[in-house]
Amino acid sequence: MSAREEILRRIDGIVPARPAADVAADYARIDRDYARRHHADGVLDLFADRVAHYRATVLRAAEAELPRVVAERLAARPGTHGAPGDLPDAWLAEVTSGLVRDPAVADLDGLAGAVTGCAAAIAETGTIVLDHGPGQGTRALSLVPDYHLIIVRAAQVAPDVPEALERLDPSRPLTMVSGPSATSDIELSRVEGVHGPRTLEVVIAE
Repeated sequence: MSAREEILRRIDGIVPARPAADVAADYARIDRDYARRHHADGVLDLFADRVAHYRATVLRAAEAELPRVVAERLAARPGTHGAPGDLPDAWLAEVTSGLVRDPAVADLDGLAGAVTGCAAAIAETGTIVLDHGPGQGTRALSLVPDYHLIIVRAAQVAPDVPEALERLDPSRPLTMVSGPSATSDIELSRVEGVHGPRTLEVVIAE
């Protein structure tokens, strides 16, 4: 029994699991009389603006242009880049060298960067969400290399948080990215790259 299973076993001993139907009924009774979105139009423009505000580089490209754009961005940073094994081959069709699929955890620190897809994005907050499903790789792949290129399909961009959350599976590990990793100490000195990549580039595929 793992530590996680032991913790859940003890919790169940104190608060027994309820039937799923009861939980769903309680969830349905929650009052949701709140604004679901702040903007009806210009969602992609808003998302691009908010992501750029966090010091990320934002590019917009037609789906057919993705292979060229991805190859150019990776070529600008010499070295080997990591990518999930199930990232669409078409996106990497013009990358001619320096690419490894599903790199081992021990090798991540030596990579020049990583390229992944995402699960959803939120225009209002400029946030990209990875649930580490298809095309996204492991959480470590998105956090250890110092450069991260994320491809966001236009249809994945939700106007605001409520609609984005409805697209996600809460049982999956979620990584929310709002710009390069950054933190500030008590004197408000900004330090980048402590908990993730210092450089974030986002390609919006329209």
